[in-house]
Amino acid sequence: MVRRLFAQVFLTIAVLGPYGLARPAVAQDGWRTQPHVEALAADALEGRLTGSDGARVAADYIVEQLRALGATFLPGRSDFRLPFEFTAGVNDAGTLLTLDAATGWNVSDNVQALSFSDSAVAEGEVVFAGYGLVVPDSQDFGYDSYATLDVTDKIVVVLRYFPEDVDQDLRNVLARYSGLRYKAMAARQRGAKALLVLTGPRSPNAGLTIPMTFDTAISGSGIVGASISGAVGDALFEYVPDRSVEATQAELDTGNPHVAGFQIDGVRLTLDVKVTRESRSGFNVAGYLPPSATPVSSTDGKSYVMLGAHYDHLGLGLQGNSLARNSERGEIHNGADDNASGVAAVIEAGRALTAADRRRGVILAFWSGEELGLLGSANFVETEAVPTGQISAYLNFDMVGRARDNRLALQAVGSSSAWHGLIERANVPVGFDVQIQLDPYLPTDVMSFNGAGIPSLNFFTGSHTDYHRPSDDASAVNYEDLDRVARLGTIIARNVANRDTPLDFVRVEQIEPQGQRASVRAFTGTIPDYTAEVEGLLLGGVIEGGPAAKAGLQEGDVIIEFAGQSITNIYDYTYALDAVKVDELITVIFMRAGDRHEVTMTPTARP
Repeated sequence: MVRRLFAQVFLTIAVLGPYGLARPAVAQDGWRTQPHVEALAADALEGRLTGSDGARVAADYIVEQLRALGATFLPGRSDFRLPFEFTAGVNDAGTLLTLDAATGWNVSDNVQALSFSDSAVAEGEVVFAGYGLVVPDSQDFGYDSYATLDVTDKIVVVLRYFPEDVDQDLRNVLARYSGLRYKAMAARQRGAKALLVLTGPRSPNAGLTIPMTFDTAISGSGIVGASISGAVGDALFEYVPDRSVEATQAELDTGNPHVAGFQIDGVRLTLDVKVTRESRSGFNVAGYLPPSATPVSSTDGKSYVMLGAHYDHLGLGLQGNSLARNSERGEIHNGADDNASGVAAVIEAGRALTAADRRRGVILAFWSGEELGLLGSANFVETEAVPTGQISAYLNFDMVGRARDNRLALQAVGSSSAWHGLIERANVPVGFDVQIQLDPYLPTDVMSFNGAGIPSLNFFTGSHTDYHRPSDDASAVNYEDLDRVARLGTIIARNVANRDTPLDFVRVEQIEPQGQRASVRAFTGTIPDYTAEVEGLLLGGVIEGGPAAKAGLQEGDVIIEFAGQSITNIYDYTYALDAVKVDELITVIFMRAGDRHEVTMTPTARP
């Protein structure tokens, strides 16, 4: 099977193009990047899920390409493959919650281990700690659910999410600290034995236990944790005089920081959590092109320029991040645009750079585990496979195969003051309509390198309705423009490699990572187009059967007002989404072909 895939790649002959960059002859079907995308997005690889046989075949393919380029191992390494460990699955193996040794609940609709829980038994008195929120003093707002409580050696019960009725500004503050892991850490640091999370009757998913989502961290959280149903919560509150769960939550939902938690007297719980984790190995792949000209004379040690792309995808889409329609569930997610296109761009940029003068070394890196949480690139940075202080710049290519109307988004530009000039000069012979976006806090591997203080640049041609679906196939890729993306990346990388001085790093204030906000509880089924410079939120598509589709919204619409909030960009939209009530009708105003339209929509709850 592997040999057959390798045979799909046509031999190319390098010729010098403008700027002295190698330009290989086109593949038989017309474009240099096309054979790589078709090989990596073939059904035989079964979606390249990290740790799978298909991912190993993809890694083998990339290794063969690096060898064909004449790349060597990274300095100090003896293989192109860089292994890392990750959690491939997590299951509840039989959690049991017992009240006073009389009433008990086991794994069912009433109790469910949290995916990051330790496997252990915790027994003790019970304290209700409101929403379990602790906001650092640096936020200039005092909110500590534990301020008046002693939870040492006790079991803490907290509500999921954050207060429902606070204004937008306070909501934005509280939302940042409402993640379950953050709540678990806060309880653990205050001496709690265990954490129970209850979804209150005034919240989305009221009364439901929390699905045991795929958590990719190798270790637990250092505390025993589970979610409990509304029925279990009601049983506990029977021991609280003159209080119900709903009335207590309503008081907390005002956001008043002085509303305190309390001990639930006369109750002792035993929580026995059994979590099993399956550990597997993933593989990053990286090759090295040493300097081909007199190395830069520098005392700062910035020896490398790095180009990277993730090669993993979703397999059959069973990990919870698939957007497959009902009729597509369980089908192979080939990930041609996401991200065989990025891999193809890096391979071909690397091929071109082999014939260019390079005063710094060039690293070509291919990540696994991106779809599971940037695992591969994070491991590369954490383990310093190459010392991060020696990397002058990182160029990332993620979803670069579906350019429309000559548009290309270059993101994370705010991470260095040098990017603007480098982009402008390099784009002259390529001619993209470049959309500059400053934010480096992106849901892609740029995040790992920006966090390490490395100037980074992300290439992106936009979202589409095939995103995270089985329909993301090689036949839909725009190979002509994908070749141009590789060409632009080549020129920028070469110019960075030959600068006398490395790029400066600028720490950009974080707004919020797109698509990563723990506070987003409502679902609309919109697919933003991040490449457009428009006043509002341009839709790259809508998810079939979702609230937006049911309301009549479609690809190309521009949302300018959402639930009474004016929308000028993706951040306005995300904040507005925080404020809506699930299952309550809202008004959406949008532009279509220059005309203003108004519809109503009912957001639904996220799991």
